[in-house]
Amino acid sequence: MGKPKNLFKQDDLNWKHYSGGENFDYHIDYSDAVLDAREDGRLEILVKWEPNSFCHLHKHTAETSSVVLKGELHVSDFDVETGKETNKRIRKAGDFVHKEAGDIHMEKGGPEGALVLFMIYDPSGQGNLAKSITKSGKVISSSNIKNILKRISN
Repeated sequence: MGKPKNLFKQDDLNWKHYSGGENFDYHIDYSDAVLDAREDGRLEILVKWEPNSFCHLHKHTAETSSVVLKGELHVSDFDVETGKETNKRIRKAGDFVHKEAGDIHMEKGGPEGALVLFMIYDPSGQGNLAKSITKSGKVISSSNIKNILKRISN
């Protein structure tokens, strides 16, 4: 059993910040803190969005469960064939969801941002977790458990 971590004492966590650039038509400003990562493909990660800011459009390549701890998380599904948004919903503090692999979406923090706990698992044993993509479906980057384990060991 690992040392307990208080998810609301954010200064105690090791955050990695992400931002967009001129290649994106939406404002990207979010951070994540790995809570636990294991070689069997399991990852627990805390993600915080700044107010009205997005994460990269992405496709989950692993099972993902999440619970909103603070704020609101605005979730938009995308069809990469058309590059259009297909569904939009707002998840509030306390909302839990589980999704199988294959979900393509973008998330945005609400007016006060969002803090969300994600539990991700790739049962195939390959450790592939997610792919950041363009609106046309082109892969920009991939997340896998090996890279995350390397990141947190440094």
